[in-house]
Amino acid sequence: MIKVKSIVLGMLENNCYLLTDEKSGKSALVDCTDASERMTDFLGNADLEYILLTHGHFDHIGGVAEIKEKYGAKVVISREDEAMLSSGKLSLAAFSGISQNSAKADIIVSDGDVLNLGETKISVMSTPGHTKGGLCFIADDAIFTGDTLFYCSCGRTDFPGGSFEEIKKSLKRLASLDKNYRLYPGHESESTLNFEKKNNPYMR
Repeated sequence: MIKVKSIVLGMLENNCYLLTDEKSGKSALVDCTDASERMTDFLGNADLEYILLTHGHFDHIGGVAEIKEKYGAKVVISREDEAMLSSGKLSLAAFSGISQNSAKADIIVSDGDVLNLGETKISVMSTPGHTKGGLCFIADDAIFTGDTLFYCSCGRTDFPGGSFEEIKKSLKRLASLDKNYRLYPGHESESTLNFEKKNNPYMR
């Protein structure tokens, strides 16, 4: 079983999540907006094994280099979005007038891969559309959806690498899951999969 806690950080009000395997105490951070004092207070003395990146936009990776160094966590991202870790142009940081500290990936994942966090299995689902390498991470009854699926909405697709056709396919894959997962998106409110199937116009 996992415990999940969240914090909202940054100018785009990103949700970052700390999921912890209750038996081992090992943790993973889902997305890393910054390395601010609020972030380090949030992480505290966590036994941080992974930084799981749902995609490579600057508001989800801004603190990766510093948090990786401080905690010794392994950075996990898709092959398609890996280059964003070292390119402010690709991550859209430069477009937004933000300086980006370059970071390196430790683990490249793709659809169907599984990461072990203590006794918890974290499954990787490829969900392109917002970016080419968008990912969702599934653990126990939780899905961390990044900017693929929001409360009654979905991620925008007008940035480089975005595709409305691809995000529709990704949302269809999520809708095909038969468990009422708790949804933890990259922005805005938490939800459940059954609620989104019924109420989200992009999942119909």
